[in-house]
Amino acid sequence: MKGGEKMALSIINIHVNVTGTSTRFFDVLAANLTVADGTTIPATDFLDDSGTAATTFPIVTNGYYNFYINGVLQEGDSYTISATELTFNTVTGTISAGTPLVVEAVELTTQT
Repeated sequence: MKGGEKMALSIINIHVNVTGTSTRFFDVLAANLTVADGTTIPATDFLDDSGTAATTFPIVTNGYYNFYINGVLQEGDSYTISATELTFNTVTGTISAGTPLVVEAVELTTQT
């Protein structure tokens, strides 16, 4: 384009639908849990939304996990989740017996 010339406006319409599925798992600690870097909680300690004992956590390939302690969302770097367990990373402390723990696995799907 030369100086002073104007370019026609073109609009690009990109239509993408994103849907998500959420699976939650619940545990209420039966005893105090002393947490240090690397402490784990097996998936089998949790129940799913229907109250059935979990055997594994889903592997999220296009989404994310949320982890709540007593209803408070935890920082993403403070834990990792695999199919078989939740692992605490670089945190220390004690979680009291009776405290609810919730793992939420969210898988996103895009459709164009």
